[in-house]
Amino acid sequence: MSIEFLLTTLVIVATPGTGVLFTLAAGLSRGTRASVVAAFGCTLGIVPHMVAAVTGVAAVLNTSAVAFQTLKYLGVAYLLYMAWNTLRDKGALALPEESGETPSAGRVIVSAVLVNVLNPKLTIFFFAFLPQFVPASEPHAVLRMFELSALFMLATFVVFAVYGAAAAAVRNHIISRPAVVTWMRRVFGASFVALAGRLAVQNQ
Repeated sequence: MSIEFLLTTLVIVATPGTGVLFTLAAGLSRGTRASVVAAFGCTLGIVPHMVAAVTGVAAVLNTSAVAFQTLKYLGVAYLLYMAWNTLRDKGALALPEESGETPSAGRVIVSAVLVNVLNPKLTIFFFAFLPQFVPASEPHAVLRMFELSALFMLATFVVFAVYGAAAAAVRNHIISRPAVVTWMRRVFGASFVALAGRLAVQNQ
């Protein structure tokens, strides 16, 4: 397993985005079980992006070095965009509005799936990065890309579930200390910049 792929996956998954915020909100408002259900739903929402990207990217593996370099710098640009977007987002976590009705697990899953299905960044991630971790000579390129995608999904579920459980356990601390969220965003932003630099110097 490529260390670069694993590192990039962990940074992407752990960076507070729409899916993480949704899972955190579930943990903050309804506890650990709801956050795990939300994490599962967010993971399911990755599937359409994965299938669309893998079926389109497979043909790129046998093209020229120009195509590889194009995808590589697309990945660099995407990482830098994520760093900028992470650092500029000053929003704080907040509890969702409470109502007298507790959403069912099914409703939470549907909402979580929509959060990721409607997030175009996931398609960009798969499209930009998968070809760089599957050699052009790989005889089972599509299968390999699905394996890497499955690892990404597993990491998503585990990390999101941990986020949600932590939020449920320390809900008051998270809400009352926005400086902690700001610090996390700065660390993740710096990680994106470092990964972009490393990716930029890689060869096919």
